[in-house]
Amino acid sequence: MQSSIVAKYAEAGPPWYTIYPAAPHFSASVGAKACEEWLRRLPAKEPVSLYLHIPFCRSLCWYCGFPTTATRRDAPILDYLTVLREEIRLVAEQAPQALPVSDVHFGGGTPTLIGPAGFLALMELLRHRFAFRKTATIAIEIDPRTFTGEMAEALGTAGVTRASLGVQSFDPLVQNAINRVQTEAQTKATLESLRQHGINCVNVDLVYGLPNQTVQSCVQTAAAAVALRPDRLAVFGYAHVPISRKNQRLIEEAALPDIAARAEQAAAVAETLVTAGYRQIGLDHFALPDDQLTLVQQAGRLRRNSLGYSADTPETVIGFGASAIGRLGDGYVQNEVATRTYSRNIRAGSLATAKGCRLTGEDRVRAAIIERLMCDLEADVPAICAAHGFDPIPLLNSAEGLAMLAKDGIVDIKRGCIRVRQEHRFVTRAVAAAFDTYRHRPPC
Repeated sequence: MQSSIVAKYAEAGPPWYTIYPAAPHFSASVGAKACEEWLRRLPAKEPVSLYLHIPFCRSLCWYCGFPTTATRRDAPILDYLTVLREEIRLVAEQAPQALPVSDVHFGGGTPTLIGPAGFLALMELLRHRFAFRKTATIAIEIDPRTFTGEMAEALGTAGVTRASLGVQSFDPLVQNAINRVQTEAQTKATLESLRQHGINCVNVDLVYGLPNQTVQSCVQTAAAAVALRPDRLAVFGYAHVPISRKNQRLIEEAALPDIAARAEQAAAVAETLVTAGYRQIGLDHFALPDDQLTLVQQAGRLRRNSLGYSADTPETVIGFGASAIGRLGDGYVQNEVATRTYSRNIRAGSLATAKGCRLTGEDRVRAAIIERLMCDLEADVPAICAAHGFDPIPLLNSAEGLAMLAKDGIVDIKRGCIRVRQEHRFVTRAVAAAFDTYRHRPPC
């Protein structure tokens, strides 16, 4: 990738477009009452996804950009679990009947900190309140540093089908700079324990752009991860936002790689993984040739949701827990971010919805265009507009910066079909941003 292109587009700061509009543009005008109404209007027979957020870790990683709390005690986690169970009851009672569930995702934080008994009881409650399909997938995020054999057994018993292991980097120098020391042996032991209990689908998360990180250390980490032969890998760029994330202020900014170095790291990791036999999925994921993500991408059915790339994403996502985002038929809703406020609302018998976004017809067509760009690196704008009953000409004419992207050789445009050139896939977000009418508006 040319350095001039990197400087101009690679770190322009657009959202990751897992959802559109992005969460900073959610409004407090959408609250608990709207969420209740939207839940009651959900189609009774259409499948839903469930997302449960557990915002606790044993120690705080300095690079983390998610709302989490570090605790060495179990009491806060158990208290939170009690509130989470009550929220599940409140939400389920608003739905027209026991909604069919196609997939469940436990995120955080470190969701496995709720322990084997807590996890099994939570899964039992979910199965009681919702109608799980026989083919339902259940995924969970794992920190290998705190994972136990007992927890692996509980996950297997509960029917977990996929686990995502946080690694970020195996370089000790980088690990010390981000306060996350994790050995290759710990990661390997966790993966082996999962497989022993029937959880064979494993993802590994890597990060580039971290302090003291180099191209060489990124490649070495990628090679070590490949040796574990996970089904998928996600390779994210570190976003340094110390103004909003206080823990990131502990990172030495002088040790962060510059824009050009970040681009080199991303390209080197991608080359390492592709050479090892993984297929590149969208912007930042990699999967084995027979993985479901690879197969749906080849079929043109890859989806993108608030958790990243997905093989099958229902239109409805119900989020549980502090800060959790859900998508209902009418729009997006997000719970209170602060655990105390979230808990207070639920204990008072109210949903914890803090803000959201009521989707317009234009929001939906723009979201569809952005999703195809992020998934396929191309979008047939006229076809997408036709499916939504929109005239493509105004959308194409108002796509800010699209002409410049074409002039700079980032995209090819033919009869309204936009294609990102393969050598510039790392700036796909900048192409998607051309259709984002919220981007230059102040956050709500």
